[in-house]
Amino acid sequence: MSKKILIVDDDELVVEIMTYILINKGYDVIALYNGDEISEHIKTCHPDLIILDMMLPGADGRDICKEIKLNKDTCNLPVIMCSGNEDIKLLMHQQGAPDDVLHKPFDVTSLVNMIAHQLVA
Repeated sequence: MSKKILIVDDDELVVEIMTYILINKGYDVIALYNGDEISEHIKTCHPDLIILDMMLPGADGRDICKEIKLNKDTCNLPVIMCSGNEDIKLLMHQQGAPDDVLHKPFDVTSLVNMIAHQLVA
C-alpha cells in the first residue's frame, strides 16, 4: 500500500509540482489550500506524513504544527514545514517543532529524500 502524504499550501503551483513529483514516486497525495480542515483530514484520511506551509490564509502553519505535535493522537505523525523564510530552521528548536524543514524554492532530490527519511524514521 502506498504512503499517503497531505500537502497543505496556499500556492497552487507548489501543490501541483509537489503532487506531480510525489505521485510519480508512488505516493498517494491529498492537497489542501488552507489550514481550516486539516484536523478533519488527518482523522478521515490518516496521512503518513504532512507537508505544511508556514504561512497560510487565516492560519499560521507553526501553530497548526504545534497542535499536531502536542496532541497525543497525532504527535508521531511526521510534519515537514516548508517556507521561503530564511528563519525557518529556528522552528526546530521550539515546542511542537516539525520533524524537518524544507526551504522554498526546493529541489526535487531534497524533497524526495526528506520524505523518504521521515517515512522510515
